[in-house]
Amino acid sequence: MKSHPPDVVNFNVTGIESYTSTAFRRLEYKTQVFVNHEGDLFRTRLTHSLEVAQIGRSIARNLGLNEDLVEAISLAHDLGHTPFGHAGQDVLNDCMREYGGFEHNLQSLRVVDVLEERYAAFDGLNLCYETREGILKHVARKNIPKLDSLGERFLLNKRPSLEAQLANFADEIAYNNHDVDDGLRSGLITLNQLEEVSIFSRHLTEVKEKYSVLPERRMVYETVRSMINTLVTDLIQQSARNIKDAGIDTLAEVQTAPPLIGFGQQIKKEQQELKKFLFDNLYRHFRVARMNNRARHTIEKLFAAFSSEIQLLPVKYQKKFEQEGHQAIADYIAGMTDRYAIKEYQRLFSIAEN
Repeated sequence: MKSHPPDVVNFNVTGIESYTSTAFRRLEYKTQVFVNHEGDLFRTRLTHSLEVAQIGRSIARNLGLNEDLVEAISLAHDLGHTPFGHAGQDVLNDCMREYGGFEHNLQSLRVVDVLEERYAAFDGLNLCYETREGILKHVARKNIPKLDSLGERFLLNKRPSLEAQLANFADEIAYNNHDVDDGLRSGLITLNQLEEVSIFSRHLTEVKEKYSVLPERRMVYETVRSMINTLVTDLIQQSARNIKDAGIDTLAEVQTAPPLIGFGQQIKKEQQELKKFLFDNLYRHFRVARMNNRARHTIEKLFAAFSSEIQLLPVKYQKKFEQEGHQAIADYIAGMTDRYAIKEYQRLFSIAEN
């Protein structure tokens, strides 16, 4: 990745361009857990990113951190996700294995650094270093040479800013709790199952005691809302203690200290229990597995078709292929929404469509 020229005066400090960028708008039609056309009520990458930003800003405000930076990282952190969620990422990584692989965090950085085309003077959104650092949560060691100074912290085992650490936890809080909500709405998991999970059971009991008569849907909303409040409160209190105990005054000290944003031990344990429950009962549910299988087949076929016949790509990506090889195909597929990928598959392989 190349940095933008230092003399560019139109410098986007907060990353607010994420709101209006093409990649950000496409998140409305990209899978969180459920493929987009499965239902309009389920969360998408767009609604998830907005929820992460809301949670992140609230935590940042209470810790006295840079709210704008946290929001920028939160809004941009999923820009590089493929269609069909993690299943899409995994299969595109498999397809790209001979050509360097595919990582959605690295692709998110590529989107804001290179792929967005909004300005006459340069490619990308010209985001500040701190926003770009927060977007790149992790990266495979083999891909570090592709980076500028952002890659140094991985080699030196340095921590990113407190805002970047915070955004990572806001992401976790959002997807765990909202996947509970979507999982219940879809019928793939049940209240009876969730009552075996300590953090959900405790908050559900509190809601039932406080509101003796409440429709189930509103009871679920209130329980999830209460869980988020507990997690946010614990994260704020524990992180404040960590920062105080470490005597942190400078960014350099943040970089060399252990991770400073985090949960207390009890909440951390309960979060891990909830994550395991969702992994075992929602993400591995046979209906989700079937959706993932269709996603894998769709992306595999698209990648194979474009690789064998470059002329099937739009002209813009044919030209990019001449310079960047299969990365151009990865850029094209990763930028697709769920429904666009399905339509592209139909255009290429369905006789009826032709």
